[in-house]
Amino acid sequence: MTTFRLAYVPGATPAKWVRTWGERQPAVPLELVPVAAADATDLVRSRGADAALLRSPIDRDGLHAIPLYTETSVVVVPKDHLIAAADEVSTADFADDVVLRPLDDTLEWPSPPGRAALERPETTAEAIELAAAGVGVLVVPQSLARLHHRRDLTYRTVTDAPQSSVALSWLEDETTDLMETFIGIVRGRTVNSTRGRQAPVEKKRPERKPPAAAKKPAPRRTGGGAPKRGKPRRKS
Repeated sequence: MTTFRLAYVPGATPAKWVRTWGERQPAVPLELVPVAAADATDLVRSRGADAALLRSPIDRDGLHAIPLYTETSVVVVPKDHLIAAADEVSTADFADDVVLRPLDDTLEWPSPPGRAALERPETTAEAIELAAAGVGVLVVPQSLARLHHRRDLTYRTVTDAPQSSVALSWLEDETTDLMETFIGIVRGRTVNSTRGRQAPVEKKRPERKPPAAAKKPAPRRTGGGAPKRGKPRRKS
């Protein structure tokens, strides 16, 4: 049986697209494949998945990529941290804190804020544990903060932090009909759309009927019999 395999990185939420796929392609199961952010592009290149939802930056070598949405970046802190009292903050508000940067970090910092930790955690999950222990703070896309939610941690929007975008990626030379179907789903196309454009409908012109032959008006008759003649005029 044909199956469409969709890989997705932590924090990506493909559920709504999976439901739409089930409505439009009931005969083709969609299989979800969780993958670490660092391994997503290699999985697609090795054909371990037909497509992947992954985060920028993306190594585009041999791959297509369609940006889908951009996430807000937040700083994760213990609930008793001073930052927890604010609605949103800037990087200057935690310039004196140790800022944890895991090796799977997807945020591209021109100059990392705060003080660097002695060692970089392997994963975001490890960095969350260190933040809960009070070792430092962590800046991540909001979906990852929600994914690793803990009762002893909270997060606040960082107004000047780089943002991470989520994209759909697949092999350049394998844009199959099923791939086109999934592209249409994530782009919000209707089931009747053709590559995102509604096919033009040719209007049928009404058929013209030939004009009816003109009828000659019937002569008016003022009475029965032959028409009357006038009296001859007298000669003078």
